[in-house]
Amino acid sequence: MTTLPEDPHDPANPTDPARASGEVGERLADTLESAVLADAAKILDGAVDPEEIASMDQLDAPRRVLFVHAHPDDETIGNGATMARYVAKGAHVTLVTCTLGEEGEVLVPELAHLAADQEDSLGRQRVHELATAMEALGVTDHRFLGGVGRYRDSGMMGLASNERPDSFWQADLDQAAGQLVAVIREVRPQVLVTYDEKGGYGHPDHIQAHRVAMRAVDLAGDDAYGEDEPWQIAKVYWNLLPRSVIQRWIEALREQGSNFFEVESADELPFAAPDELVTTVVDAVTHVEAKLAAMRAHATQIAVDGPFFALSNNIGLQAWGLEYYRCVKGEAIPDPEDPDGRETDLFAGVV
Repeated sequence: MTTLPEDPHDPANPTDPARASGEVGERLADTLESAVLADAAKILDGAVDPEEIASMDQLDAPRRVLFVHAHPDDETIGNGATMARYVAKGAHVTLVTCTLGEEGEVLVPELAHLAADQEDSLGRQRVHELATAMEALGVTDHRFLGGVGRYRDSGMMGLASNERPDSFWQADLDQAAGQLVAVIREVRPQVLVTYDEKGGYGHPDHIQAHRVAMRAVDLAGDDAYGEDEPWQIAKVYWNLLPRSVIQRWIEALREQGSNFFEVESADELPFAAPDELVTTVVDAVTHVEAKLAAMRAHATQIAVDGPFFALSNNIGLQAWGLEYYRCVKGEAIPDPEDPDGRETDLFAGVV
């Protein structure tokens, strides 16, 4: 479903200085993508049970879930294992990404020229990274809100980039929500997943994605809105990171000599949610390898030798295989087999 934005430089012109300066980086990006795709092929071979999938057509899938995220890589970090699990179970998984992530920090020195303060072409690279990550997870329906490049990454809160008229932070709420309504009424998901009202850690695009998603949920079910057939989403979830989980991460990284979170206690982090807010935990440990392959695909944003991968080395697959949610629309149905009495299936009580 993803289409690429036009390259501002002529790829046929070998004298283009921007092209020349990026040749090494492009070769590196191609190598990284090839490696991730090779991993994905191994992971996905036989991962989908053919008896659970009568058709790949989205409306033929009995279970359909929509994830709404701000930038490429957010979906993998927060929901990658969940996405892979439901794909493997035959659900139709749709991802809507709101920006290209143009303002992101580039962690690969050979690709530093792509940054917003240099060539400002990181967005195009991240489109490729997202496509590769979705292949690793098995997700075939991934789209950009309003089309590729419609909304620009706003950057961290308080930066001048927040004020750009094309930034997602400046988007008209009802217009952006209307674009998401079109997807909802087409796909008809029973479940929608997005951020909480704080956007997790307060990034303006995460907050805006929350606002757009929640507004779209209301509008999509409104008979008086638009001309397409209304669709009521049965359950809405917000991503959460429980305080107790983050504390384990802090302590595990500290044992490895890393002070990645730069705090002693999870209580000091704004995105650490009280454990009692968690209604649902999805155990997708068997799909962690797919998630890690997708994380490797986001090469400009996630360092392979960085703290994200160190967590899985130190804590084990549970570090990335358990993903946590708060049900805010519909009813969370506790799993009697869960030791904490939480729900373990986003579709519980729906289908």
